[in-house]
Amino acid sequence: MENKKFYITTSIPYTNAAPHIGHAFELIQADVLARYHRSLNEDTFFLTGTDEHGLKTLRAAEAEGKTAEEFASETSGKFKELAKILNTSNDDFIRTTDEQRHKPAIYKLWEKYKESGDIYKKKYKGYYCPGCEAFKTEKEIIDEKCIIHQKVVEIIEEENYFFKLSKYLPEIKKAIEDNKLKIIPESKKNETLGMIEKGMEDISFSRMKDKYWGWPVPEDPTQNLYVWVDALPNYISAIGYANETEQFKKYWPVDVHCIGKDIMKFHTILWPAMLLSAGLELPKSVFVHGFINVGGQKMSKSLGNVINPTELVEKYGTDAVRYYLLREIPAMDDGDFTIEKFEQRYNADLAGGIGNLVARTVTMAGKLQVESLSSYKVYKVTNEKLGDEIEKTKNTCNKALSEFKFNEALIVIWELISVCDKYINETQPWSAKTPAEVEKAKEVLIDLLFTISQIADLLIIFLPQTSQKIKEILKSGKSEILFPRLIK
Repeated sequence: MENKKFYITTSIPYTNAAPHIGHAFELIQADVLARYHRSLNEDTFFLTGTDEHGLKTLRAAEAEGKTAEEFASETSGKFKELAKILNTSNDDFIRTTDEQRHKPAIYKLWEKYKESGDIYKKKYKGYYCPGCEAFKTEKEIIDEKCIIHQKVVEIIEEENYFFKLSKYLPEIKKAIEDNKLKIIPESKKNETLGMIEKGMEDISFSRMKDKYWGWPVPEDPTQNLYVWVDALPNYISAIGYANETEQFKKYWPVDVHCIGKDIMKFHTILWPAMLLSAGLELPKSVFVHGFINVGGQKMSKSLGNVINPTELVEKYGTDAVRYYLLREIPAMDDGDFTIEKFEQRYNADLAGGIGNLVARTVTMAGKLQVESLSSYKVYKVTNEKLGDEIEKTKNTCNKALSEFKFNEALIVIWELISVCDKYINETQPWSAKTPAEVEKAKEVLIDLLFTISQIADLLIIFLPQTSQKIKEILKSGKSEILFPRLIK
C-alpha cells in the first residue's frame, strides 16, 4: 500500500528586492508542515521558488542599471540561499523564467483557457498598483493610494486580453462553502466569500509588451502575459503539468498552499478559476498567515526597518530564528518583531529553557555515572506524572500542528521543559549521598534523560539542528552549550 501523499507550497516571492523576515516566516511555516507530514510517513513534496516577471522586477532592475534577467537571477539566488540558511526541507525550487519547465505549462494552460472560451480582448482603463501587480477597484483605493502598499496608483489605458473570472465565481463560492476548497483560518474564508458576494469583474490577462516584462502571449507578440497568469501556475509547472508526468498525477491537487494575506484573493479566487477553466482539480486548502510588523510598524524601506533574516541567522543561529518566528508570531495573525523581544525570548526559552535543562541533566548524570539510554531497548518512565505529561504533550502538539497552530505546539513543549525543571528541583538528585539516595537519583535522571529524548523527537519538526544536537549529547553523555546566553 502506497503512503498517503502530501504536497505543500509557499507563495513565490517577487524578485524586485532581497528577502526579508516575512519571507523567512512563510518558508519556516511551510517547512514545519512538510516535516510534520513526513513524520506521519506521508509521501511529502515541498515546493518553493521565485516570481520573476512583471513590472516590479523590471523597474527595480532599471534602477540598478541592470537587465531584468540579470537582476531577477541575482535576487532569485538570494531566495534560494535563504531556504538553505533556514534549513528548510524543500524538494524543489521553481523559477518563473524557467524555459524548460515553466514556460510550456503556461502556454498549455493558455490553450486550455481558449478552448473553454474564457479569453477575449478589449480596451481597458483602470487604476493599477505596481506593488500588487494588479488593477484596483475604487474600494481598494484611499486618497489615490492602494490600501495595501500605500502608494499612488497609476492610471493605465490599453487593449488587453481578458479572462472570464466572473464565469467561475458561483462554482468557487460553493467549493469554499462546502470546504472542498478549505481556507484557513475561518476569518479568511469569510473574507473571501465576502469578496465574491460583492461581485468581481473579469481580469486582464496581458499587458503591452513595450511596457511589461514577461512571456509573450501565444500568437500575439505585441502582448506579454500578466504576472499572475505566469506566477500562479508554478504550483503545477514544477511537478510536470506540461507533460502530464507521473509526478504531476501523484501530487496534484496540492494539499496546502501557504501564503500571506495580501495575495489571498489571487489564491482563493483567481487561481481556482484558472484551474476550473483548464479542467483541473482545485487546491485542497489555502493556509493564510499574517504580516510581521517591526516595533509596531509595517516593514518599509522608507522607514529603514526591514529585517534581513540572513543577518539574524548569522548572529543568533538558524534555530533561534526559527523558534522566535514560530513561537512569538501568531500563525494566522499579525505579529511583532524587535531585537529586544527576540533576545529576551532567546535567553528565557532557548538558553535558560531547553539549553539549561539539557546541560544540568547531562552533567548530573555524568557525575553519578548514569548509564546511557542506548542500553535500554524499551524504557518507561518510573514517575507516572512525568509519563502522563509526555503523552499529553505529544497529543496536544500533534493536534496543534494539524490545526496550523505552531506557536501552541511550541508552548506545550516548553511546558514539558518546565515540568522537568520542577521535577529536578523537587527531587534534588545533586544532593544524593547514601547508596539508596544515589540509586533514587539515578532513577530520576534516567527519567529526565528519557523525557529530554522525547522532547528532542518533538523538536525535530521545529528546530531540526537543535534536536539532532540534543540526541548527540544524550548519546555521548558529554554536556555542550546549545544556546550561549546573550550578555548585554
